[in-house]
Amino acid sequence: MRVQTHGNTNALSLWAAVAFAAASLPIAAVTLAIGVYLPRHYASHLGLELTAVGAAFFIVRAIDIPIDALLGWAMDRTRTVLGRYRFWTIIGVPIFLLGTFRLFIPPEQISLAYLILWLLVMYLGNSIMTISHVAWAVTLAPRYNERSRLFGILTAVGVLGAAAVIFVPVINSYLGGADSSNANLMGWLVIALTPVTVALVLWVTPETVSTDVGGTRFRLRDYLSLVTRPAFRRILLADLCLALGPGWMSASYLFFFTDSRGFTTAQASLLLAAYILAGMVGAPTMARLAMRISKHRAVMVAAVGFALTTSTFLAIPQGDMVWGTIALFMAGFFSASFTAITRAMTADVADEVRLEGGKEMSALLYAMTTMTNKITGAVAIGLTFFVLSQVGYVAGEHAVNTPEAVRHLEIVYLAGPIFFVTLGAACLIGYHLDDATHSDIRRQLDHRDALYSEAAVLEGMNAEHADPVQPGSDETFGR
Repeated sequence: MRVQTHGNTNALSLWAAVAFAAASLPIAAVTLAIGVYLPRHYASHLGLELTAVGAAFFIVRAIDIPIDALLGWAMDRTRTVLGRYRFWTIIGVPIFLLGTFRLFIPPEQISLAYLILWLLVMYLGNSIMTISHVAWAVTLAPRYNERSRLFGILTAVGVLGAAAVIFVPVINSYLGGADSSNANLMGWLVIALTPVTVALVLWVTPETVSTDVGGTRFRLRDYLSLVTRPAFRRILLADLCLALGPGWMSASYLFFFTDSRGFTTAQASLLLAAYILAGMVGAPTMARLAMRISKHRAVMVAAVGFALTTSTFLAIPQGDMVWGTIALFMAGFFSASFTAITRAMTADVADEVRLEGGKEMSALLYAMTTMTNKITGAVAIGLTFFVLSQVGYVAGEHAVNTPEAVRHLEIVYLAGPIFFVTLGAACLIGYHLDDATHSDIRRQLDHRDALYSEAAVLEGMNAEHADPVQPGSDETFGR
């Protein structure tokens, strides 16, 4: 175990950043599978009613949301011989794997209660892995522009996991497999990816545990102060809207591109692949733009670009793969940066909070931003499926919908995302935590951390302790 101050300015190498980002592969894969394919699978192939499936996702999100806050609090308070976020990553893996197996590879006869139970288990494991991963990233990239780079890489690597899910129905169709088997294959893919990628992260990535100089006692007002903090409040509102836009689209994606634009399920999956793979270009590109014009302005540019691109979807000719690919690629190029950059902005707020309060609250901050995604996921699937059922759209496997029902599908699919993403951009007008402000915060943090580390070392020498690492210093765990 070696001592490293929190103010270390050495940036992660590209290899180290990519290796750390490996855990994004299964997380992104299961997120896409649940957002796009699983609701349709349970409604079309397993016999549950469309409104029941939407209600199940809404109920689970409502139960799951407060759990994230508890997880964030627990992670920030954890100190073990394995580290802080490394320890929680290990805990999350078996829960995530169990939930994924039962959800994607269910028995032939299932009930609504079955769906709700295993959604809860899977989301618990997913929350633990996601929150610990992004909070860990804060310690790996302490500088303003380093964070844009690292979170851009996290998103770009995660794209590969999402893309792997997308190609499952394409390959399965080519091999003559049934459409109903796609969800099972996606589940096995996630189960295979998880232990390998997490093991890589645990093996190559060190973890620095920052000093709490403001005591360890937490009160309710400490948490309320986060929500009322101007910079973080803007991030939460923007993140809520920016997640609701694409989430709204994902819930009815297959319905829109098969019934409105005339593509087969396999073709729609290829178009979705273009949307997702565009993130490998879009996320790093917009991250570099963030280094030039600041993070919040880069998000605003991306939001406007996404809204303008999405408005052209109805102009895609029936079954035209060329124009469909171009439109989906451009939309994916812009949307990939939403989460990447807002997560990097959250890391900056975490430094501001630690400077003012003396307490590490990164995991709690990320738990709150993860909660916004869960809220939007619940609203998007639940509300979209409810509205579609009310306007006469039928989601059965061999259903034939009227032109009027398809027109309502088109309105539901396009109007929401354009409105909410534009609103998300507006939320960041006046955001203040830019490069210059954050650099001053980091300078003060580095100075304070250095003083506490020096004091701890002197105290240890005076006490003639054999172990040079004492409370009050930053500890680095791992290789």
